[in-house]
Amino acid sequence: MVSADHLLNFYIEGRWVEPEAGGTKHDIINPATGEVAGVVAYGTDADVHRAVYAAARAFPKYAALPQGQRNELLEAICAEYERRLSDMAEAITAEMGAPLETLSKPLQAQTGLWHFQTALAIAGDFKFDRVQGTTRIVREPVGVCALITPWNWPINQIACKVAPALAVGCSVVLKPSQNAPYSAALMAEILHDAGVPAGVFNMVQGSGAAFGELLASHPQVDMVSLTGSNAAGASVTKAAADSIKRVSLELGGKSANIILPTADLEKAVAHGVTTMMHNSGQTCVAPSRMLVPQDRLEEVEAIAKRICESLVVGDPLAADTFMGPIANARQYKRVVEMIELGVAEGAYLVTGGAGKPAGCTRGYFVKPTVFSRVRKQMTIAREEIFGPVLTILPYATVEEAIDIANDSPFGLSGYVYGATIEEAQAIAYRLRTGMVHLNGANVDMAAPWGGYKQSGNGREWGAWGFDEFLETKAVLGAATV
Repeated sequence: MVSADHLLNFYIEGRWVEPEAGGTKHDIINPATGEVAGVVAYGTDADVHRAVYAAARAFPKYAALPQGQRNELLEAICAEYERRLSDMAEAITAEMGAPLETLSKPLQAQTGLWHFQTALAIAGDFKFDRVQGTTRIVREPVGVCALITPWNWPINQIACKVAPALAVGCSVVLKPSQNAPYSAALMAEILHDAGVPAGVFNMVQGSGAAFGELLASHPQVDMVSLTGSNAAGASVTKAAADSIKRVSLELGGKSANIILPTADLEKAVAHGVTTMMHNSGQTCVAPSRMLVPQDRLEEVEAIAKRICESLVVGDPLAADTFMGPIANARQYKRVVEMIELGVAEGAYLVTGGAGKPAGCTRGYFVKPTVFSRVRKQMTIAREEIFGPVLTILPYATVEEAIDIANDSPFGLSGYVYGATIEEAQAIAYRLRTGMVHLNGANVDMAAPWGGYKQSGNGREWGAWGFDEFLETKAVLGAATV
């Protein structure tokens, strides 16, 4: 998998180095058992400074590389990543409990490779230089980038930042989630073996609360990209304000899934339930609010109950497991508390509940849970739970469904299921969200990823991801030379 020594060291300026003053050791907990699975070192402010200054030293030379050479580097990264694909899948399962055969191998680990492949494809055609009248418009790398990533889709959210940053000529300092150390250390190994120049990629393990503000306020950091909680996003934004640096945020979501009266109810509800429970509900774009026609509510409840109770929950190493554990103890506690709150608020518990699933006596397992007859003012309908908890809200008219969908501080994603794509698309245009999935559509690796309102600022993925890491320079009169 990943070298145990590398979990006790940081990757700075092209080599593995010991933490300043030895750092502090922290247990890595296997969420499927609740037991200690390894040890990781957390750094200090001194380690962050070392990493940032290494990135600052490396930036000018790397930014000046011809784009063709950076593209060759991306090719090498893709080849090395593909060679370590099985290791990456095992690392993700070990650190956050994603089922190995049904999620880590086919999707969690693969997304990292897909982001690098997408970045390579886009870099080949991207217009870094164009003429507008007598002016030349030049796109240049923004500089040293601090990347702060979460634990729920760990390598996906590392790669969707690192790939475009390296593609356009930035140098980076990665601060991964302390709850997902394996995949981050493995990413550093892959980049090292692929030949990324010393100092261009640096990684320091540690607490987000301790390092987020330091990175955001650091005078040598030009840009911060964070995926995480709204509290973390606000903290980083405030810390970055004095130095007026760019901040890109992908934050929380409470996505509405509008099932129209014309939809095939069996297909629409089944898709909504399984998508919600995928990755144990720990997905920022999870369709956590299912909006259904009031006169078909009991049908919806019956389908949702049947689908949920057919899902295999348990050992993430078992071949048929659909849903593994919650990724860590802190999140497990929150999910259980929110389920208990849903009962206390008077929502109808269709299936699931606060107890552990049958056969899961250890670890952070939660039953796939569905609440129905939920009112939009309830806490479980407004706050992001980030666990396998679906809320079903009835509506009388489609207009009411749109109003309920938009009545949220979040605006990351949305879902619409109708008889036709055209019908669903008409509703999509009226939703205040950065993304909308029509009739079960999958993600598009080259499409922009990001949200409205409190779901963040900026966009990731595809060419939009490149834009976050580029400055724009107008060279007036250059086109006449």
